[in-house]
Amino acid sequence: MRLSDETLIDIMTRFRKEMKNGLSRDFNPTATVKMLPTFVRSIPDGSEKGDFIALDLGGSSFRILRVQVNHEKNQNVHMESEVYDTPENIVHGSGSQAVLITWTKRFKASGVEGADVVKLLNKAIKKRGDYDANIVAVVNDTVGTMMTCGYDDQHCEVGLIIGTGTNACYMEELRHIDLVEGDEGRMCINTEWGAFGDDGSLEDIRTEFDREIDRGSLNPGKQLFEKMVSGMYLGELVRLILVKMAKEGLLFEGRITPELLTRGKFNTSDVSAIEKNKEGLHNAKEILTRLGVEPSDDDCVSVQHVCTIVSFRSANLVAATLGAILNRLRDNKGTPRLRTTVGVDGSLYKTHPQYSRRFHKTLRRLVPDSDVRFLLSESGSGKGAAMVTAVAYRLAEQHRQIEETLAHFHLTKDMLLEVKKRMRAEMELGLRKQTHNNAAVKMLPSFVRRTPDGTENGDFLALDLGGTNFRVLLVKIRSGKKRTVEMHNKIYAIPIEIMQGTGEELFDHIVSCISDFLDYMGIKGPRMPLGFTFSFPCKQTSLDAGILITWTKGFKATDCVGNDVATLLRDAIKRREEFDLDVVAVVNDTVGTMMTCAYEEPTCEVGLIVGTGSNACYMEEMKNVEMVEGDQGQMCINMEWGAFGDNGCLDDIRTHYDRLVDEYSLNAGKQRYEKMISGMYLGEIVRNILIDFTKKGFLFRGQISEPLKTRGIFETKFLSQIESDRLALLQVRAILQQLGLNSTCDDSILVKTVCGVVSRRAAQLCGAGMAAVVDKIRENRGLDRLNVTVGVDGTLYKLHPQFHPSGHTSRMSRGSTEFKSQRQSRKHPYKSTPSLKRWKTEIPRGDGTSPGHSGSW
Repeated sequence: MRLSDETLIDIMTRFRKEMKNGLSRDFNPTATVKMLPTFVRSIPDGSEKGDFIALDLGGSSFRILRVQVNHEKNQNVHMESEVYDTPENIVHGSGSQAVLITWTKRFKASGVEGADVVKLLNKAIKKRGDYDANIVAVVNDTVGTMMTCGYDDQHCEVGLIIGTGTNACYMEELRHIDLVEGDEGRMCINTEWGAFGDDGSLEDIRTEFDREIDRGSLNPGKQLFEKMVSGMYLGELVRLILVKMAKEGLLFEGRITPELLTRGKFNTSDVSAIEKNKEGLHNAKEILTRLGVEPSDDDCVSVQHVCTIVSFRSANLVAATLGAILNRLRDNKGTPRLRTTVGVDGSLYKTHPQYSRRFHKTLRRLVPDSDVRFLLSESGSGKGAAMVTAVAYRLAEQHRQIEETLAHFHLTKDMLLEVKKRMRAEMELGLRKQTHNNAAVKMLPSFVRRTPDGTENGDFLALDLGGTNFRVLLVKIRSGKKRTVEMHNKIYAIPIEIMQGTGEELFDHIVSCISDFLDYMGIKGPRMPLGFTFSFPCKQTSLDAGILITWTKGFKATDCVGNDVATLLRDAIKRREEFDLDVVAVVNDTVGTMMTCAYEEPTCEVGLIVGTGSNACYMEEMKNVEMVEGDQGQMCINMEWGAFGDNGCLDDIRTHYDRLVDEYSLNAGKQRYEKMISGMYLGEIVRNILIDFTKKGFLFRGQISEPLKTRGIFETKFLSQIESDRLALLQVRAILQQLGLNSTCDDSILVKTVCGVVSRRAAQLCGAGMAAVVDKIRENRGLDRLNVTVGVDGTLYKLHPQFHPSGHTSRMSRGSTEFKSQRQSRKHPYKSTPSLKRWKTEIPRGDGTSPGHSGSW
């Protein structure tokens, strides 16, 4: 019965294999360790409250408890209970009607195995007829123990019973549980480890005494591990060993009494009494005398030794199987060292004088990379049932409130069609001379009258200013049979003090960076043509002149609004007195995107940016552009659609969180549509929702950390990472920890849900706006069906894993739209070539019905 650490580690390995089999859909039917899902998905967080009745059935008696849970600063649980005996004729009688897999602990009531015990209890309540009860949860005593301790220590994620029977449960990652749908979050698994070894996997360590106990049990061949370790059988194991030793003349001078031969005369409580440090030998003499064997002092010492060996083996075996669970938890978390709490209940653990010490010592040897706190459960099985019920009630109420909050972000098809309709109306107001000045969507002429035709040739400088970083580029365009575009670029940062300083400081900084780039490329000298991509709302009076209407994206440089940005750049170049450039064109980044993609795809007539900010442009018929003379041909219109809704036309779909983000922005009341869809603001919307949910106790245990209070900390790139299909919740938690947010698994699920809701709405609103644009082009040309290509750029569109599928599926136009996304080459950090990524879609009629064209994204 003495087991070496090598043997115990081997048992750990065997149990890990059995756990894996039990979790697998393929192997579960034949697995001995059943690894039963409990559908308990969360431990208590301390906010539970309510008045509950618990029924605790698990042995020769059962309890009915009233459990009152108060949510106060000092968490308080008040319990009242009554204990009732279970008559022997009922224990072995017939049942009336979870599904019970098998009886243990000497229960044998017929007609119950394989039946739903909730239905049986409801039937019995109904049959009685004098009261009613809402049965919320069926809880195993082990799960109850974990939940009871989890109320006091929220790090508790393992429950352990070592008493009349034995079992363990723990919080498993849902992605590993084949028998339950879904892969996000955790669920408590009731291992039912008492059946470990029923397939013969422990035969090499079972003794003749274990086999004799099994043969004489009510369930031979079953619960073999439990029969080696639990309180129901340890006393009987000791008795059988004493009988054999007496027969061999090693004890009691060979005397064997009828009492010694009688099953059940030597109990586990006797083992505990004999192993007490001081009075153990005295207790042994009394107990053995009661059995009529007249023991000598040496007999008492030998019997104490036998008891020690039997109970020590039990502690070692339980340590080995618990060690396997702890190693699995550590591996699931991907951490080199596990810190966790184990909730424990059971008479053997609690009352045996040496058991817990031996058990802890062995466990530390077997799993040295785990720091484990053991927490004794108070009325675990009964109180735990109430806790599971309390958690279920809490989660149901939380779910209702969360759904109610997030429902404001869900946009129906009719709502999106209405957004499209309003965008069309605002476009018309911006195009007309009479209404242009008061229009929210400015529809600015760009003076770009045609897209590339492939004959373009030459070397050009480009300046791309649109955010906290800007680029200076040398672009070499070669026409001919093999058209090529070669680009060299360098990225420069704009410090916040310059972004929000004076206009002169801003443009001097830009020119200083241009000077650095010219030196870097070795081309300072000849006067080169420059295209200036300026990604802010501008009123262009010609191709090379643009008057800044307003700053966006956090810029606040003074003395710029109302001035020609090309002139501001030229003046800064003159102040530098190092080089000269010919500023040929001032181009919005959206227009630049359309032109880049049109160079490779002639059907590209729309540009879309969904990044830090958002905007769109398209080729409009000159006859509709009332702000520019002439009605022949086309002109690219820079919509500046970020301001859509500034006149209040989107107020019915803006949420409380949109208003908060707007209120604390640098340009309150402006760019409202952009603030609902662009990368600069989505993270802030999410952060404000998370703060609200934390205040309500739904997240982060109700504790608002300093990082969460910090505006701008939740960058949109984190949304992209969190929403990745390939990202497990463990990695989501790691991202939140980078932000200083110590999250649980449940927190991670909710954060991921919030990110998904916010980004999906952004994509749908963007899709509704684009549907208005392509419908406008189609109607301009009097076509029943339009085939058009949209050139797309922006980090949100490119990097967010769900953004473009959600936006494309906002199908509200008639025709076929192909989206082409600019992609950057990674061959050299300062060289890039545009390549195209394509999506094709069916676009239904304006009324939302499909014209029958088939396609796929």
